[in-house]
Amino acid sequence: MAATGFRTMHVPRGYAVAGPAYGGAVLALYTNDRAGERALGVLTWLVLLCALWPLPALARAQALGVVAVATVGEVAGSIAWGIYHYRSHDLPLFVPPGHGLVYLTGLAIARIVGERRIAWAAAVGSVGWGLAGLTLLPRPDVAGSLGVAVLGAFLWRSRARAAYAGVFFVVAALELYGTSIGAWHWTRTLPGLGITDGNPPSGAASGYVGFDVMAMLVAPTLLYTAAKLKRATRRVHEAHEPVGA
Repeated sequence: MAATGFRTMHVPRGYAVAGPAYGGAVLALYTNDRAGERALGVLTWLVLLCALWPLPALARAQALGVVAVATVGEVAGSIAWGIYHYRSHDLPLFVPPGHGLVYLTGLAIARIVGERRIAWAAAVGSVGWGLAGLTLLPRPDVAGSLGVAVLGAFLWRSRARAAYAGVFFVVAALELYGTSIGAWHWTRTLPGLGITDGNPPSGAASGYVGFDVMAMLVAPTLLYTAAKLKRATRRVHEAHEPVGA
């Protein structure tokens, strides 16, 4: 179901450029100013809603599913576990809708490049980054290499590999930029485990794959449930209409 939805939806190619450009601009404007953070949050929600407007229902459901699942993941990973921290030491309001934009951008990139080519490029890029994290980079990145292995399994086995590969490149660009300007930082070791981690870790995109997998699995059910509720509401409304109205 997930793979079928990905292959039949049409995400505008322009999202491949607009998404990273907007994400980079938001991160550049992100400071410790609470009012500014709220404004960026409202703006990003509006941008996401505009981006969803021309898309098929399944694509909308998947993107919103990514937002929901990723928000839970952010709270668990950043606030509860503390494996990374944002500059403002909270969950910035632009982050949840930003996950939806990352997903749509990844789909657009995959559509432009093609399934086989982008899957191979993501596999080579992630493995190369993982190896560099274990051998060349200043901070040993054992946790990242584990994430690369997870990503590699999905790139090898999943029928939706193109979507995951596209998201990998968006996440890689945003992680490298975001950490370089101090928008967020990753801890040197995973709290409670002692496993060394990069800043950013090479396997950061594997978390996004988990978000995408859950959203792709849940989206068809959400659409079915919404349609069923709509039909039920219509029947109730018709039952209460006056006879002969």
